[in-house]
Amino acid sequence: MASKEEVIVVGGGVVGAAIAFGAARSGAPVILLDQGDIAHRASRGNFGLVWMQSKGDGFPRYARWCREAVDYWPGLARELLDLTGIDVDLRQNGGFWIGFSESEMRAREVMLEQLRNIGPGIPYEMLDHAELRARLPAIGPTVAGGSFCPLDGHVNPLKLLHALHAGLKVLGVEVFSSVDVVQVNHHQDRGGFQVGSKDGRSWNAPRVVLAAGLGNKDLAAQVGLHAPVAPNRGQVMITERLKPFLPYPTNKARQTAEGTVQLGYSIEDVGMDDGTTVSAIEWIAKRAVATFPILSDARLVRAWGALRVMTPDGSPIYQESSLCPGAFVATSHSGVSLAGTHAYVVGPWMAGLAAEPEDMAEFAGDRYLDPGRSFTNAH
Repeated sequence: MASKEEVIVVGGGVVGAAIAFGAARSGAPVILLDQGDIAHRASRGNFGLVWMQSKGDGFPRYARWCREAVDYWPGLARELLDLTGIDVDLRQNGGFWIGFSESEMRAREVMLEQLRNIGPGIPYEMLDHAELRARLPAIGPTVAGGSFCPLDGHVNPLKLLHALHAGLKVLGVEVFSSVDVVQVNHHQDRGGFQVGSKDGRSWNAPRVVLAAGLGNKDLAAQVGLHAPVAPNRGQVMITERLKPFLPYPTNKARQTAEGTVQLGYSIEDVGMDDGTTVSAIEWIAKRAVATFPILSDARLVRAWGALRVMTPDGSPIYQESSLCPGAFVATSHSGVSLAGTHAYVVGPWMAGLAAEPEDMAEFAGDRYLDPGRSFTNAH
């Protein structure tokens, strides 16, 4: 039986909290170090999609990983509700990608057909304008059509983060807030790690999981890992509450359980600037109205920006350090979609309480060091 060694998880966003939750529910003693309000929290700008279609294009292992992840979601939502009383508003009745041209539609179908038979299977339907309108009567006349995947859905990402942290408390996890981790030292002589914060505090444990988002780039290098993450800004908007008109999430808009409509999102390479701009907000609003003309009279309540954590190919990094055994890195911009996998698979593995999942070497950050490979995170 594997020993239940103490684990330090660095990062209290959706990725870190889910991994800490999974480690703790497996029986590991866990310390979670959360940067808190000063963090460039990707969770703040998450669109809330539990999304399968299109993920893993050109990366079959990631496609299988995402396909398995959506199956974990109903169980995770039930467990969090039972444990904490918090309903994360999971609605998993399918989702629509919406296209505005025939060329977009053709490219989409080619990509989805390549993904259809990967792993347990990734089902989809291509719908022309009339077929799409039959399911989404509110779509606009300039929409060409779309694709539908019955596995997709959405949640409230802020409620998810709240539920995970509430679950950590129930499970006895020690959570330290306002911790800006700047140093991870490996004890070569006796093993284990010392994690130090900017204000001089430190913690020691036999295992450490780096789930610090954009902070992983510098922290991973300290334990012999490669995590070349970079910021990518997304701006998002919320409308006033409207009568229900959108029973499915889409890649352009989703109506929340409260009736508001979340619109987004932009993709901007602007460094560490997580602000908003008039130009991006106007573009998002025009695209939303073209998709669903009913939104033309809706009042906007709030707009904000957040920084996504992007790798060169847009896919996750999961790896244990060969130089400093017991140190792991975990980074993904799909923290909501993959929350169940992070809790039920990654957490127990990184805590040393479950075997390493099959073919995880394909997610190693070392793949970006191969001069014979090129990467794009456009998909």
